[in-house]
Amino acid sequence: MRKRILLHTCCAPCATYTVQALLELGYSPTLFWYNPNIHPFTEYKNRLLAFREFATRHNLPTIEKDFYGLRYFLANVSSNTLFGVRCNFCYFCRLEKTAQVAKKNGYHLFTTTLLYSVFQNHKMIKQLGEQISRTSGVGFLYRDFRDGYRKGVELAKAEGMYRQKYCGCVFSEEERFRS
Repeated sequence: MRKRILLHTCCAPCATYTVQALLELGYSPTLFWYNPNIHPFTEYKNRLLAFREFATRHNLPTIEKDFYGLRYFLANVSSNTLFGVRCNFCYFCRLEKTAQVAKKNGYHLFTTTLLYSVFQNHKMIKQLGEQISRTSGVGFLYRDFRDGYRKGVELAKAEGMYRQKYCGCVFSEEERFRS
């Protein structure tokens, strides 16, 4: 019998390889949507739609916390918007909510598709996930899914999936266009 795991899903393209790897490891993932960092609203809706389409296409169970949280996100990072500092809050709020939902719904483990991205801070995500695990009583599965990054990109392209060009927050969007 497969072990149930709640998979925080930042976006559908990052879920492609992550879901495949979890299945190969003997897990039964439920995709969880909670991403209050994504801006603008049209980007948020595009990513949510791609999330739903991916889950439906692959017959994956989902739990959604459909919350466009720009004001919440900005209120919590406005005192320091530096890359890394704002990311800490962004990772923390999403992982904490995932653990809360996992506990409420009887999951003993949680993880995140953020661990698939070559652009995310794995050390910070791992530390936060382990900290939240200790306080929530729900286990955090750390696995470096970056080895499948290219494969995941190919899978997303093959499915004609909407693929974003930045992590989601207003600051990363600005940094993308300034570069």
